[in-house]
Amino acid sequence: MAVSLDALPARIRHRFPVFERQVYINSCSQGALSDSVREAYARYLDDWDEHGAPWEYWVGRLEAVRSAIAGLVNADEDEIAVTTSVSAGVSSLVSGLRFGDGRDTIVVSDFEFPTIGQISHAQERRGVRVVHVPAEPDGTIPLERFEALIDERTALVAVTHVCFRNGGRLDVEGIGRIAHEAGAPVLVDAYQTIGSLPIDVRALDCDFLAAGVLKYLLGSAGLGFLYCRRELVQGIEPTATGWFADRNIFEMDIHDYSPSATARRFEAGTPPVPATYAAIAGIELMQEIGIAETEAHVRELNALLHDGVEELGGRIATPRAPERSGALVCIPSTDVDALVAALAAENVVTSSRDDKLRVSAHCYNTAEDVQAVLDVLAANRKLLA
Repeated sequence: MAVSLDALPARIRHRFPVFERQVYINSCSQGALSDSVREAYARYLDDWDEHGAPWEYWVGRLEAVRSAIAGLVNADEDEIAVTTSVSAGVSSLVSGLRFGDGRDTIVVSDFEFPTIGQISHAQERRGVRVVHVPAEPDGTIPLERFEALIDERTALVAVTHVCFRNGGRLDVEGIGRIAHEAGAPVLVDAYQTIGSLPIDVRALDCDFLAAGVLKYLLGSAGLGFLYCRRELVQGIEPTATGWFADRNIFEMDIHDYSPSATARRFEAGTPPVPATYAAIAGIELMQEIGIAETEAHVRELNALLHDGVEELGGRIATPRAPERSGALVCIPSTDVDALVAALAAENVVTSSRDDKLRVSAHCYNTAEDVQAVLDVLAANRKLLA
């Protein structure tokens, strides 16, 4: 069903000052800075200045982030680890997995962000085998390809929700069913979807889910999280760890390793205190704006972009069907660096991966923003593949 392309940005765009100077349509890289996140950083500085080192309060901020994330993904607080990045959370998780009893394989899709592939291949030093699920020529990975590679040797299946390189969306629910039938847990990387569409770990039936607040959750760099299904937590003992992962962070025992009984065991050292302020502000703002409403709004904008690029004789690498795509749209180019530069010269902020222009609208973008992209593409048709 069509939605008004004016209603949502008219309500909230004024809270993002970047639009006074630029057309910002690059939320797949980082969300636009809001007034509430800027104010949150000011509060952090005020607290630091006034109190010096209010660690008990700052630990409370960490717990507030945990609560906010749990509510966002329909998890319980003791199933959430607050980390400095997806890399940190996934490294801790994988360091604690037991590769034995015939289960020696990690299955990853070829859509993964480097973090997932690199962490997986690092386990080869522990005798682990890594198997990649290849994509079809049309840029999709059908379930049959996962069925062919997930078996009784599989110890973990790691899949992205939406691919950062082409915007394609995997059927993570279907992949999860295949993995669980083979007795293997599933890790979902939701960084390119969290905040752009509703995420429910119960509905996805995933065992682990990693993401961060930098992109569509409108927070800042330095804070990620890892969800771990409660039933699995105590069976995983990370060797990549730190004092905030301990059962009692203020026990300060250097003679013992006693990880928390909750998902906190996947945390590490001193938390990113400034980023917790920004994370809370960003999550609260996105919930106020409405994630489901944002998803519907962005789909309408992306339909305009698809139509416009096709009219220019270009092509889109991202599937159009909602169940096969997210907020990110990728456009192949003959010289993507030149195309990004041409857009930047007109104050249109985008990004690229491989040979593709990445355009990622969010709640604050308008039809006029999409038209601004299309106008530059029209003036640079020779750069469309």
